[in-house]
Amino acid sequence: MADPSSYRPKPGQIPDSPGVYKFRDEHRRVIYVGKAKSLRQRLSSYFQDITNLHQRTATMVTTAASVEWTVVSTEVEALQLEYSWIKEFDPRFNVKYRDDKSYPSLAVTMNEEFPRVQVMRGPKRKGVRYFGPYAHAWAIRETVDLLLRVFPVRTCSAGVFKRSAQIGRPCLLGYIGKCSAPCVGRISPQDHRELAEEFSDFMAGHTGTYLRRLEQRMKDAAAAMEYEQAARLRDDIEALRRAMEKNAVVLADATDADLIAVAEDELEAAVQIFHVRGGRVRGQRGWVTDKVEAVDTAGLVEHAIQQLYGDERGDAEQSGGSGGVPKEVLVPALPEPEEPVAQWLAERRGSHVSLRVPQRGDKKDLMATVQRNAQQALALHKTKRASDLTTRSRALEEIATALDLDTAPLRIECYDISHLQGDDVVASMVVFEDGLARKSEYRRFQIKSFAGQDDVRSMHEVITRRFRRYLQEKQRTSEWEEQEENPQDQQGPPDGGRQQPDDHDHDLADHLAGHGHDLAGHGHDLAGYGHDLTGHDDAAEQDEAVGGPIDPDTGRPRKFAYPPQLVVVDGGQPQVAAASRALAELGIDDVAVCGLAKRLEEVWLPGDDDPVILPRTSEGLYLLQRVRDEAHRFAIAYQRSKRSKSMKAGALDAVPGLGATRKQALLKHFGSLKRLRSATIAEICEVPGIGLRTAETVAATLAAAAPAGPAVNTATGEIIEDSDGQSAGPAADPSDHRGKSR
Repeated sequence: MADPSSYRPKPGQIPDSPGVYKFRDEHRRVIYVGKAKSLRQRLSSYFQDITNLHQRTATMVTTAASVEWTVVSTEVEALQLEYSWIKEFDPRFNVKYRDDKSYPSLAVTMNEEFPRVQVMRGPKRKGVRYFGPYAHAWAIRETVDLLLRVFPVRTCSAGVFKRSAQIGRPCLLGYIGKCSAPCVGRISPQDHRELAEEFSDFMAGHTGTYLRRLEQRMKDAAAAMEYEQAARLRDDIEALRRAMEKNAVVLADATDADLIAVAEDELEAAVQIFHVRGGRVRGQRGWVTDKVEAVDTAGLVEHAIQQLYGDERGDAEQSGGSGGVPKEVLVPALPEPEEPVAQWLAERRGSHVSLRVPQRGDKKDLMATVQRNAQQALALHKTKRASDLTTRSRALEEIATALDLDTAPLRIECYDISHLQGDDVVASMVVFEDGLARKSEYRRFQIKSFAGQDDVRSMHEVITRRFRRYLQEKQRTSEWEEQEENPQDQQGPPDGGRQQPDDHDHDLADHLAGHGHDLAGHGHDLAGYGHDLTGHDDAAEQDEAVGGPIDPDTGRPRKFAYPPQLVVVDGGQPQVAAASRALAELGIDDVAVCGLAKRLEEVWLPGDDDPVILPRTSEGLYLLQRVRDEAHRFAIAYQRSKRSKSMKAGALDAVPGLGATRKQALLKHFGSLKRLRSATIAEICEVPGIGLRTAETVAATLAAAAPAGPAVNTATGEIIEDSDGQSAGPAADPSDHRGKSR
């Protein structure tokens, strides 16, 4: 591993002008290519304190052994040279596109004497018109099969064509009318080329004129009583229309555009492209890429544009089908800076190209569809990766090696804290067994021991509550006593293993005290969490799903019965230290703890000053990331549901015994809460289902909850009224409901 200072250019050597730079390793292999508006500013950023660099960037500069650059006159030239060098050197630290150029296209070989229609993959060839790419080769063959009855163009290989010419007999397609049989001279080379051009024009979107011409010929044949010819033309028209239905109209203004969407996470990104020609989706392609370098959405868009149009020349009309550079390129985020990329595209097209983010209308709706396809592609990629047993086994082994565990962590639990600016603080616990999510074991918690925002203290509380429940389950089944060194402690209670509450509290307290942690010590006494030792934890009351083994005494599922081999917390050193301290206070020393920090995807261990860095391609890192993201999703969902319920809560919610049906009936009868509050008890009794006692309770509750005075916006001095025209309460601050979930 090289020290970046050993090859850092001397001050003043790097020019302050646009250019392209290459980092090389000790074997002179190019490992990274980049461009810059100012080489001096960009390269200087690589040689700062390595701890301030993104982890991927730090890995690159320590792998490199030298750097060199080439000065160009404009940013457009820099973009062109960067693309050429990436193609030439295939640097390991640049974004790599998997599955690129593997999508099949429909090709018409206009560079041959007798043009051929075929499925073609790989780089584009000169003199060939391309249509697509398509997701599947069978989709191309279905389209071609429908069109051959109208455009009987040659589809056979050179060997079959030559053999048919030698024996003077066409192939089967020639006999059934799906080939004009140029091999045996049934059609001249010039007529066959015109037929191929008509096929290409139809595929390029010029369908209206040709269909109208066929319809006119059909009518003329029918008028001349040539009914067989008219029927054949009718069938040809129907075949063409079926082929057109495979490319649905999506934009009414005959737009030529490419739509690019990106779905990404910290390690990977999925790119999807829809090619729209003449208002129809003519092709679709996509790929999944590793985010080898530190790149945002705009950077991924720029890489995708380079990949798509680096080898293209001319517009879509000149290259045929969905090839070439279209008039519009619609993206989710504009590259920074935008001007060089737009100019580079214009040079390749030969005219202006609109590079923009769609804001409204059909194009924005279609972009949303492309975005959904990108998200599904990324999810499918992750699902395939996670479902592979060999990959999961390798991931668990890599985690065990990196964290120095004795065995692979077959059960992993991950915890995350979520809140809205300190309000509605909740936590989640997700479980992965054998590398797969076990949703029946998920749990969720409300933080109740304190108010406000303190992720570290919240994490300590959640870990304590979860493993305190584990110890309770362990003691109830007499598993705990069997592990004690004192033989007398191994004897269960006389009632067959079920202890009385007093004994339960006493034995658990003795266990904690035996590890040097009395109940009142360290400022974290168990009663301080608002739960006595025999009571039910809030986590049990808030379970989203119930799973686990069945208690033979009660017949109910035993919660928190299984301990994990690894506890993962969402966070860095502080959260890891809190979780480790909670386990130590409970006397649990056989559960490993680590934290996954989101910013750099670094793994933290208790007591270590430096994180564990897993390789970018590590399956272990991928599994930890998936576990962490699932915990974050689960916590956010619970926090939002609580916030939604609290926002919907109104004055009628405080009325005891009043259900949702009668609340709705009251509001429907009076029209608003203001009118209900001013109604008499007799008027309330007129509502169906509301008796005298309930009416009295409603009136008393609403009277007690009436605001003391008008609410005032502290920023403007205006009186704030609710939807009923009533003031919302005293001195409301407009920022009270502003915030963001984490």
